[in-house]
Amino acid sequence: MFFSQAGARPRMWEASPSEHKKWVEVFKACDEENKGCLSRENFKVAVVMLFGYKPSKIEADAVMSSVDPNTSGILLKEFLDIVRKKKEAQLYRNEIRHIFTAFDRHYRGYLTLEDFKKAFKQVAPKLSERIILEVFSAQEVQ
Repeated sequence: MFFSQAGARPRMWEASPSEHKKWVEVFKACDEENKGCLSRENFKVAVVMLFGYKPSKIEADAVMSSVDPNTSGILLKEFLDIVRKKKEAQLYRNEIRHIFTAFDRHYRGYLTLEDFKKAFKQVAPKLSERIILEVFSAQEVQ
């Protein structure tokens, strides 16, 4: 379940056919005027339907600024790409949370140096303690 390199993100996640179908159905349901694209407000509704939250103004602005100015909204292909990237990021965050929780044995919400050492001994037993201390210290600075 761990990535082969520390901090490496998964390459590119692919939706299952049923998930892809759901995304297309949500797009069509939110394309109220059947124009083949989603307005800013319709995009927000689609995100609520798929992810359970309303996108912030900043997120909506970022998405709308990336849309082809010759169209009147987000085309299906663009929408599917946006949703795939959001899902990929969601899965990555969940994986990080899962890994962290596995090493947070006392459910404190943070890792002590001892927790950190035990975690590294499990996933990289040959790594020197000096390197582990440097990584731990660098995390404290951030």
